[in-house]
Amino acid sequence: MPLTDRDRAILDFEAEWRRHAGAKEEAIRADLGLSPARYYQLLGRLIDTTEAQQHDPMLVKRLRRLRDARRHERAVRAADAH
Repeated sequence: MPLTDRDRAILDFEAEWRRHAGAKEEAIRADLGLSPARYYQLLGRLIDTTEAQQHDPMLVKRLRRLRDARRHERAVRAADAH
């Protein structure tokens, strides 16, 4: 299924958000009209799609790598807690 305008806007925002003044959460609300929680839900699903990979392969690869590293860190902390 092709990317929607919102999908492309989310990917483009994630690639460029550092150019915005202020906090990222404020920019998400102002630019995309989404709550930060909803934005991250959509972004998390989006980076697993082939279409997102084709749209911006470097961004998607970086975001997947960051997500995987966070998952690994959580798993290590959980294992250490037991």
